[in-house]
Amino acid sequence: MKRRLNNIFKSDGKSIVLAIDHGGAFNVLPELNNTGEIIEKCKESGIDAILTTYGIVTSYQKEIGDLGIILRADGGVSQLAKTRDKSVEVLYSVETALRIGADGMLCMGFPGASNEDTTLKGLARLVAEANEWNMPIGAEMLPRGFEPAEDSRTPENVAFACRLGAEIGADFIKTDYTGDKESFKKVVEGCYKPVLVLGGSKAKEDRDLLQMIKDSMDAGARGVIIGRNIWRRPDPGKVCAAINAIVHENAEVEEALKLL
Repeated sequence: MKRRLNNIFKSDGKSIVLAIDHGGAFNVLPELNNTGEIIEKCKESGIDAILTTYGIVTSYQKEIGDLGIILRADGGVSQLAKTRDKSVEVLYSVETALRIGADGMLCMGFPGASNEDTTLKGLARLVAEANEWNMPIGAEMLPRGFEPAEDSRTPENVAFACRLGAEIGADFIKTDYTGDKESFKKVVEGCYKPVLVLGGSKAKEDRDLLQMIKDSMDAGARGVIIGRNIWRRPDPGKVCAAINAIVHENAEVEEALKLL
């Protein structure tokens, strides 16, 4: 397992993961039509791994090259579905992931959501199966999933969700940044597994994105898993270079902005 984790996390224990799994998790976006070009540009600019789908792994082997590969393990609903959460379940086995060269797998965990039993049980079963194959498992821990609720992403709930993911047995956690360094530091301190921050679906200005990454790293995050806020930009490569400067070189936001 350590060798596979080393393909995701670099020698400094940190990782920049390009999330390009949207077609399998929930929807297919037109911006992903130039998938190979996006992967190549981001790879050249310093990403360490890619979170993606079975189809992309098997179709873009040349472009992916030696990047760490995290297979999106779950899904089951599309952008045409009237409900987004109830059908989310683990779709791929660990053996399938190994056959296509994955270094890890990632699936959702929705504590507090109406379907929390489905996602949390699915995560637990995947962890148990993965243990037999020494396959690392990441858990995307989102309080209440995507169900609207005012208290869904409070620092306390995010901290609880991350710790729950670790208790279930995930090897690393993907979650929301809580908005400030102090509250997020408590999230990280309460979770004994590496925490990677997601980029979110809403477009962020360059400075806001980089400041969020810098603050999360200062609070103890071990890296980022970002999709739309990279590949929706005119030059994804430059964004990855700026993120790399912060995550791996501990650059300040002003220094990173000069790379854009």
